[in-house]
Amino acid sequence: MAKGTLFLIPVPLADGAGAASFTSMYERIINSVDEYIVENEKTARKFLKEAGLKIPQQELTIHDYGKHHRQEVNYGKMLAGLLQGKNVGLMSEAGCPGVADPGAEVVAQAHQRGIKVTPLVGPSSILLALMASGFNGQRFSFQGYLPIDKSGRGKAIRDLEQRSAREGSTQIFIETPFRNRQLVTDVLKHCRNNTFLCIACNLTGADEMVQTKTVEEWKNNLPDLHKKPSIFLLFAG
Repeated sequence: MAKGTLFLIPVPLADGAGAASFTSMYERIINSVDEYIVENEKTARKFLKEAGLKIPQQELTIHDYGKHHRQEVNYGKMLAGLLQGKNVGLMSEAGCPGVADPGAEVVAQAHQRGIKVTPLVGPSSILLALMASGFNGQRFSFQGYLPIDKSGRGKAIRDLEQRSAREGSTQIFIETPFRNRQLVTDVLKHCRNNTFLCIACNLTGADEMVQTKTVEEWKNNLPDLHKKPSIFLLFAG
């Protein structure tokens, strides 16, 4: 008999934030905004179309905040509409703006100018992976990218394992997709066999995979993660 699926379903954080608002919120807001700050214009336009945008795309003002434009950004120009009373949308390339994302710099600039910032409900790979890992969700730390050089990375992995064992905390980190294999190889090399590693790959995608195993178990059954967006969680507590 096939096994079932355990769905972890979020509920509203605040009183009065009903579940019905989740389904209509995106469409309502994107059709009241015609100016956006985005990390990738192409993917932003694609998302807006799929999310139910009714405003003609040629009428949108798009400020591209991608890596090729970031050094020449003019925050005064980018935030001018907000200062004039317009609502503006901030979008990451994927997931939540400002979380492991350069959009945090835009948010900081908005706060410095006294602009109201309102976060919307949306998927974060960090929290989704933590939810599905089975690890400690009350004490965790997101480390971002680990060092690229082998010696620095090895030391960082050992330090995270020791911290997890000492604090009973979950340690979360990521890597550029084409370096996933090397990262996992280094984790298996430097961690104890009984330390747990969760690998969450292509979250919310058709081929999503989330598996938690000991280091020893992973050594005998390592999946192909090459060029697949993944997030890694370590627990030795």
